[in-house]
Amino acid sequence: MGKMKTAKRMPPIEQLRGRTLGRVLIKMGALTREKVHECLKIQKQRQGNVQIGQIFLELGLIDENQLRIALAAQRGMEYVNLNEITIPADVLEKVPAQMAKTYHIVPIQYNQQQNELVVVLDNPDNFRATDDLNTLMGFRVTAKMADPEALENALTKYYEAEEENISDLIGEIQGDRFLAEFDGRNQSIDLDELKELSESNPVKKLLNLVLLQAIRDKASDIHFEPFENEYKMRYRIDGVLYEMIPPPKHIAAALSSRIKVMANLDIAERRLPQDGRISLTVQGNPVDLRVSVLPTMFGESVVLRVLDRTQVHLDLEKLGLRQNDLALVRQLIHKPNGIVVVTGPTGSGKTTTLYSALNELNNVETKLITTEDPVEYDIDGIIQVQMKPDIGLTFARCLRSILRQDPDIILVGEIRDLETAEIAAQASLTGHLVFTTLHTNDAPSSIARLLDLGVEPFLVTATLEGIIAQRLVRKICENCKTPFEPTEAQLMELLLKPEDVKGKQFYYGRGCSNCNGTGYKGRTAIFEIMVFNDEMRDLVMNRASTNVLRTAAQKNGMRLLRDNGLAMLYDGITTIEEVVKETTMEG
Repeated sequence: MGKMKTAKRMPPIEQLRGRTLGRVLIKMGALTREKVHECLKIQKQRQGNVQIGQIFLELGLIDENQLRIALAAQRGMEYVNLNEITIPADVLEKVPAQMAKTYHIVPIQYNQQQNELVVVLDNPDNFRATDDLNTLMGFRVTAKMADPEALENALTKYYEAEEENISDLIGEIQGDRFLAEFDGRNQSIDLDELKELSESNPVKKLLNLVLLQAIRDKASDIHFEPFENEYKMRYRIDGVLYEMIPPPKHIAAALSSRIKVMANLDIAERRLPQDGRISLTVQGNPVDLRVSVLPTMFGESVVLRVLDRTQVHLDLEKLGLRQNDLALVRQLIHKPNGIVVVTGPTGSGKTTTLYSALNELNNVETKLITTEDPVEYDIDGIIQVQMKPDIGLTFARCLRSILRQDPDIILVGEIRDLETAEIAAQASLTGHLVFTTLHTNDAPSSIARLLDLGVEPFLVTATLEGIIAQRLVRKICENCKTPFEPTEAQLMELLLKPEDVKGKQFYYGRGCSNCNGTGYKGRTAIFEIMVFNDEMRDLVMNRASTNVLRTAAQKNGMRLLRDNGLAMLYDGITTIEEVVKETTMEG
């Protein structure tokens, strides 16, 4: 009954927007002024941060529905009874089924002139859904509120049978007359036409479906690639690229224009590379897409890097470090000063390792500052600075300023030149702990890299505390993990003989629906940790070769990447192919 009474007595929304919750409920006729004052007194007595709405509910003065209506009204949102309205088909098709379900919204009205779409939410805190609809579909979105049960029923009623897939949408695009006009007209499209292309509904729908599917399949990158006779879409999942159904070639300009609009890039500029980012919230999780547009011979190649914060567990315990390696890393990152280097090729998880270390060190007593290109994860309590080399904000310049900010721990995204290396060394000599990355194949070759940059050996020995080299290997899918007997040829690839692996069990993934038939699900890291001692420092001072350094480090207990890979293999975590692909056998 409460619901009907509240709905009838609703004053105009303008009178309720921005008022206190008690005031809104009084104006709605749900509460008296006396009752509100009584509840405010109770709230004061509790001294905790209990919300007033909670107290109204506890005392049975209002029901959940009245509270929801009042909270919506407080934010200027009207309440809609979804059970009493019929939504026209042309409005429903403005939002694809998958998107409506992902964001938990139903469109109820569309105004062509204003390009305004009215959607219904069941939670006033879901305002990010309206922002994302604006970004993804380009509508001016107005939100209204509905009862959760009614919204769930509407989603089932209007969208259940409509599970769209990419091949259906590509079929729809092939039949689109407007898009077909652009076949073969790659360079001769003017700005007005580009704008119109970027607003094409089938293209928006396809792009949104591709994005949502990529995020759901935990892809790290999405590639849109134009070639002479075709246009490809590919996902990278666990480091491997998979091709999707290719869309018709003539929508290349429309797709790249749509992505540029979403990333606030210049759609008229088609001769120069451009970079941007798109922020979305998918099923309540923040997802950042880093956009890179590169002009090629046959049009613009666009790559989106997916940074899904929920997929990243910034925790040293979860990186794949073995117990003794974890203890070594903890010992390194708790040093009072010095430089700790994490090294490995692009995409080997260096940033994740460094951030896991920062996360562990992030407390009230410690000031942490990072300088990165680009900033990949934002973490509360850490000051992060984005490089802008085009305006002269380089690592070296930024690092100088950071030292004046009284930090305890500094992360330098990457040491690329002598200037940055020297300032990092100076920072560590003046009592700071410096984390940084290099691009080398293993831990010992990082020394040669620093010396090649021109860093003096005495500076390396005085500042370097340890080097962590890492690689990512794919994990066998737990669902279809199967034991098998490796052949001699397979063992030879690992330089092993059958007697070396007696009593050891090997596994592989057969491939199932859980891992899209690949046999792999997720990745883990393998490490090589080189901790500096006096013997190593003497060798560096005498400019010893990488091989000599490697042998000395092994003598001091360093396990090579290959050895750690073999340990993962024997534990049944990864396969022979992955260990061979990601590690080399050093003499």
